[in-house]
Amino acid sequence: MDSPSTHKRWRPSPLISASVALHLGAAFATVARPRLWPWTLGALVADHLLLTAAGLWPRSRLLGPNWAHLPAPAAARGAVAITIDDGPEPEVTARVLSLLDEHGVKASFFCIGERIQRYAELAREIVHRGHVIENHSQRHVHHFSLLGPRALKDEIERAQHIIGSTTGECPRFFRAPAGLRNPFLEPVLARLDLRLTSWTRRGFDTVSRSADVVFGRLTHHLKGGDILLLHDGHAARTHRGLPVILEVLPRLLETLAAAKLTPITLRAALDWQ
Repeated sequence: MDSPSTHKRWRPSPLISASVALHLGAAFATVARPRLWPWTLGALVADHLLLTAAGLWPRSRLLGPNWAHLPAPAAARGAVAITIDDGPEPEVTARVLSLLDEHGVKASFFCIGERIQRYAELAREIVHRGHVIENHSQRHVHHFSLLGPRALKDEIERAQHIIGSTTGECPRFFRAPAGLRNPFLEPVLARLDLRLTSWTRRGFDTVSRSADVVFGRLTHHLKGGDILLLHDGHAARTHRGLPVILEVLPRLLETLAAAKLTPITLRAALDWQ
């Protein structure tokens, strides 16, 4: 198993630093000027609302670094990243791998730790075919953004260990379930040397049954540097009963080739920074 890199030093974002300063100031004001408590309380409420909104905006960088696009050098060379979430899923992932092979394309799979345990051979096959598996948490719980520091660390670290021990490669990127998070996440990611990644365009292919609609969302104003999001796990089904990704992916790959855009993995983009 590849060894993870040295821990990154966590540096709080300007919003987090301002929030800490506000809380310290509020504590001082409560003691020194008790009559100001309504204003102090109002400021704290507004601060918490802003922090919550930042966590509910998947592409936000207010809580810390977040890849919503590939680095500028990769974008300048016409690179895009296809990312595939929530697997592995035997019924779907194997067919996705075949489609990617047909077009000679490599993708980044954000996998759930529990599903890696259940489908270990399929996980190893993803890596064997030249793709990469990144961390999408251990259980993909819907209340992920409400977890505290210890629970976040457990969710992410367990998935990190399972993916690494199963495939021999440690993830270098993390995507929060549904992209939702809170201020406690970035210190955990820094300790595990993981980079938070969201997306530039998503097709909402877990809810939309229309391949045309999903394809349109992914390709509207498509350009170099885009990070595209599809799902092999939890995939919606078309009216013919086919997972949406299986109808969208061939068209998407043909469109990228026609536009002379080059799909690369997120890890490959690190080399182009």
